[in-house]
Amino acid sequence: MPDSVFSWLVAGLGNPGSEYEYTPHNLGFLVIDRLAVRNGIKVVRKDCMALVGQGTMSGEKVLLAKPQTFMNVSGPSVHGLLVKNEIQPRQLLVVSDELDLPWRSLRIRPDGSAGGHRGLDSVIKSVGMQEFPRVRLGIHGGSRERDGARIVLGQFSRAQKLELDELLDYASQAVESIIAKGVEKSMTKFNRRAQGLNNEEE
Repeated sequence: MPDSVFSWLVAGLGNPGSEYEYTPHNLGFLVIDRLAVRNGIKVVRKDCMALVGQGTMSGEKVLLAKPQTFMNVSGPSVHGLLVKNEIQPRQLLVVSDELDLPWRSLRIRPDGSAGGHRGLDSVIKSVGMQEFPRVRLGIHGGSRERDGARIVLGQFSRAQKLELDELLDYASQAVESIIAKGVEKSMTKFNRRAQGLNNEEE
């Protein structure tokens, strides 16, 4: 465990600005907001080009962050927070959307490549490693080339809005589980497909 006062930095990826607030690409931000409410943490202080808040989650001291540098250049902000707070990269947990997973699916992974996600790619390059856990929330599963930009930056559909609240709670529980019980146990419990919500992801 590092000398940092924080056990984890939980960073949700998204785009600042009201026009992006309720878009699929901002699911990372929305999960941070839900975690803040669930755990009584105010994410309002500006630090390292991010809005941050600190508090206790699952018995651990955590720093919640929403980088304000826009999605594709999230890395410098996240890296800055790690360095300033002496948090090891392995204690970084990133929450993001994932175009190649169906809406409402959730996948926890202990590490791995960015998989074409420019926000994750920026974090990996800035941190200098990809061995940190992440929670990815599916938003479509369709063709990135054909309609990717329209999907990630478009507004939630009426049906998605009805399901959003449950998804944010489920994702928040997954993050809290990772902090309390570790990545492997949380993968077993929370990884799920879009259809048949009790089924695990492969």
